[in-house]
Amino acid sequence: MTSSSVPGLARFNTSGDSEASAALHEVCSSSAWGSKLLAQRPYATVEALFSASDAAMAELTADDLADAMAGHPPIGRPKPGDPTSSREQSGMAGASDELKVEMLELNLAYQDKFGHVFLICATGRTGEQMRDAVRERIGNSPEQEREIVRAELGKINRIRLTRLVEEESA
Repeated sequence: MTSSSVPGLARFNTSGDSEASAALHEVCSSSAWGSKLLAQRPYATVEALFSASDAAMAELTADDLADAMAGHPPIGRPKPGDPTSSREQSGMAGASDELKVEMLELNLAYQDKFGHVFLICATGRTGEQMRDAVRERIGNSPEQEREIVRAELGKINRIRLTRLVEEESA
């Protein structure tokens, strides 16, 4: 699909820098990632936007990754008034109290080990799948986990970019 056949992509391509930057910040809180995507506008296709996102994600430093992770609340505790996190973490919404307590404990153990929130592309995952993932990943080295987080952020960014370019104009 070309930019002209995707109204949201055309709108993103032609919006002012501050508006586009704000929209990108909602997708990913890494300013380095957002700056790289902003600088490459206009995008001919959604796939070109995704490719630019993936390339920018691959280039993020450890500090840039930390900036990106800072925009994500812990699994099971979306920020109040944040419909994006609530939607993405909907697999925890119907979780039992026992599972919610276990996720809190696992989140804290993970954060103690790695120094940041457990990050996973939660869209479409159940609470149990997220719990199993944190249990598995807590045994990783910091280097392994950094690359897994980079991949998970890339998946999240693609989902959020899709929503950005598919949204109808207000």
